[in-house]
Amino acid sequence: MPQKIPPRLLAVAIVLSVLRPSALSAADWLQFGVDAAHNGYNRAEKGYSTADGNRLAFPAAALPLPADVAPVFLENVATPVGTRNLLFVVSRNGTALALNAADGALIWSNKPTPAATLTTSAAAIDPQRQHVYAYGLDGKVHKYKAGDGTEVLEAGWPQIVTLKPDVDKVASGLTVATAADSATYLFAVTNSFSDIGDYQGSLTAINLGTGEQKVFNAQCSDLAMHFVRNGITSGAGQNDCVQIASPKPGQSANSGIWGRPGAVYSAATDRVYVATGNGVFDPNNDLHNGRDWGDSVLALHPDGSGAGAGMPVDSYTPATSPALLQNDADLGSTSPAILPAPAGSKVAHLALQGGKDACVRLLDLDNLSGAGPGHVGGELQALALPNAVDRCGNGDSANNFLTQPAVWVNPRDGSTWTFIAHGAGIVAYRVGVDDDGNPSLTTQWSSPDGGTSPVIANGTVYYASSHVLRGLDATTGQLIWSDNRIGNVHWQSPIVVDGRIYFIDQSSKLWVYALDGIFRDSQ
Repeated sequence: MPQKIPPRLLAVAIVLSVLRPSALSAADWLQFGVDAAHNGYNRAEKGYSTADGNRLAFPAAALPLPADVAPVFLENVATPVGTRNLLFVVSRNGTALALNAADGALIWSNKPTPAATLTTSAAAIDPQRQHVYAYGLDGKVHKYKAGDGTEVLEAGWPQIVTLKPDVDKVASGLTVATAADSATYLFAVTNSFSDIGDYQGSLTAINLGTGEQKVFNAQCSDLAMHFVRNGITSGAGQNDCVQIASPKPGQSANSGIWGRPGAVYSAATDRVYVATGNGVFDPNNDLHNGRDWGDSVLALHPDGSGAGAGMPVDSYTPATSPALLQNDADLGSTSPAILPAPAGSKVAHLALQGGKDACVRLLDLDNLSGAGPGHVGGELQALALPNAVDRCGNGDSANNFLTQPAVWVNPRDGSTWTFIAHGAGIVAYRVGVDDDGNPSLTTQWSSPDGGTSPVIANGTVYYASSHVLRGLDATTGQLIWSDNRIGNVHWQSPIVVDGRIYFIDQSSKLWVYALDGIFRDSQ
């Protein structure tokens, strides 16, 4: 049940509402985590939670199909039934759905012919707000008109992501980013269905202006192509990756990329980053003819290219990578989280990288390993999540870190915070610097109530776990609001936009809460 607001705080809130009128701000939520950095921070949203509750905007609406994703949002879209605010959801069977945000009603749907079993990939919307991109279970990303769902079938669309859709899974969200040269790219990444079969993690970068694409493979990265299954073309060259025996019995372990948002783009460095899962780490071709990047963070150019000869622009691989592979403790269970460096930091660009070993690693985005691509170690800091069992060891923790952190710059003092929900709770870290300018993460608060990927708006952290959606004060961790009517949760996570919280649970219900309109000047 919602907690009651103390009378003194309630009085303050009433005074503030009189002095400053309601100031809800609408904004689009174009991809997982709002933007190409996937930080989960909606700077435009001015509504916030109160202990008296965020009321349901309408009774929970049933989706026409099950979905295991966070929705994306576009306001004021011209549709066949008039101008509507739309939620776009990709169902588990690859159907793109457009829903009326006002009541959950279906506006349009489009389902490509499937060639696989399921996806948990979130859609993405282009910056011009005209098209929605979604993975369709046929190995391709499809381009739909936002208003009526008409598929674009020209200029290379739909675009191939994998030639093995029944082996290569697309679990992560799609990313759309505009690079420093003004070219806009869509990034799609692949992993596997349960770590079996002839799969290789890959990133496909599609230039939305020209339709051209490039591929970077996490295994056999020397070959910039979409692989076929178990195939080697005699004489003409290789069109598949020769597999190396894995220490995991019965599993291939071929570096799937499956963090919730997939690829992450940093405008500050003009690079795109991915984190790979279990797989052999062989950057020097010592084991076979191909470079392999298991359990690594890879930095690439925005067009998907590396430094040539199968090398990324930069890379980070923890020294514990052999143990991570042995114990199924993927570094790539999360994607990198871009952290704005605080004033006084001698490291200009920072990121956080998690892992199934419940470990938090602080990285220098300008020099990921401290010694260039292909080197092991070099993180600025490694610390265990609160209540974690493994403590950054071999990866046998039951308290896995499988979510995407939210990143927040506190407008009160300009400090950088990150919020991580995981299997054993939720924690807030603040980025600080010592007298020598060395950055580090320090714990500000934690709670044992775990959940899925959090988001933040107007000083409130929102996240979900099975049967409960919560709003916490960002600086203290104090519970401001909760609702225990939602169903079970798997990968689903909320978005906060246009004065609303939108959330889809495992029972295929859309929950929409109207935020309180009081503006908090301090947040």
